[in-house]
Amino acid sequence: MKKLVVGLVVLAAVTVYWLRSAERSGLVVRIAPVQRGDVIASVSNTRAGTVDACRRAGITPASGGNITALYVDDGDEVAEGQLLLELWNADLKAQLTLAQRDADAAKALSRQACVTAEVARHTASRLQTLQKTHVASRDAVEKAVGEADSAEAACVAAREAIKVKQAAVQAAEAAVQRTQLYAPFAGVVAEINGELGEFVTPSPVGVATPPSIDLIDNSCLYILAPIDEVDAPQVQAGMDAWVSLDAFKGRRFAGRVQRVAPYVLDVEKQSRTVDVEAVIEDPDMQVLLPGYSADVEIIIGESKSVLYVPTSAITEQSMVYVIPAQGGRIEQREVTTGLRNWQQTEITAGLSDGEFVVRSIDRDGVEDGAQATVEQ
Repeated sequence: MKKLVVGLVVLAAVTVYWLRSAERSGLVVRIAPVQRGDVIASVSNTRAGTVDACRRAGITPASGGNITALYVDDGDEVAEGQLLLELWNADLKAQLTLAQRDADAAKALSRQACVTAEVARHTASRLQTLQKTHVASRDAVEKAVGEADSAEAACVAAREAIKVKQAAVQAAEAAVQRTQLYAPFAGVVAEINGELGEFVTPSPVGVATPPSIDLIDNSCLYILAPIDEVDAPQVQAGMDAWVSLDAFKGRRFAGRVQRVAPYVLDVEKQSRTVDVEAVIEDPDMQVLLPGYSADVEIIIGESKSVLYVPTSAITEQSMVYVIPAQGGRIEQREVTTGLRNWQQTEITAGLSDGEFVVRSIDRDGVEDGAQATVEQ
């Protein structure tokens, strides 16, 4: 019993000594518990990504001219093939009308020629029958047959003339269509550059000019984000991802990696990145707008129900500083790590559940055997 009392007294004295030593040293540290939970390893874009549409086109009429009709406004939803804009084309429409009338006349002449050919063929056939009974002469029959052959040739020529006239109609229609702007796909009109009466012209070769209409297909959106070349080999198509947007603070949208660019984009001399495309799979994706800035966090691995500590508590040499929860002597210990991210690192060996590690490892005096108090 006396030994037990003596032991407790010694232990109390040692504890008081340690605490007073820590107070004298003035070393105060922040700690964190060794916890059990899920750890996700991820990589993120190095610069802000962008919400983009799968299809976006800046379109302008094929020929220049004055705008005489605008059939849409900014923000309008349009269908594929819908007429959006038209330039002055009264002369071309008149030529189209003339070509159509010419084609109609050719059809009428063709019918006339073919009816004449049919009558001539019946006449020749009847005379050939009469010749067999010696009622019609040979000369009359030969003349009738020749006239029938000539009439049939005229019928064929008239039908070919119709094709020529129809081609002329198509050429006139194409000329009119060069002054009209149609939607190449269904989408939303993002911007119109032009007003009624203004003159527009296609961009010269090598000179970029604003398109007459900016059309966006917002039914398919994706995130284009640059990933550092160091992280790019870990990223593959099909990986899960989370998308965060400045426009929606506190919200994350579920998605997945759709494509990893097969090349390195050299943006700056000391910064090389690989573009990654991530598609949004969240049912609330309709709140997104093309052009929003976005960040993509790509999940490259996940461990369930494992021990972990804050990443900031581990040194570059895979060491941690263990300390009692109430403060005391610091113990340097080597650990084996698994998956990690900026906040958490999986511990596979070296620590036990319920222990505490020093988070403020960059403070002066944090070393093996040092005495420290715990910051409240």
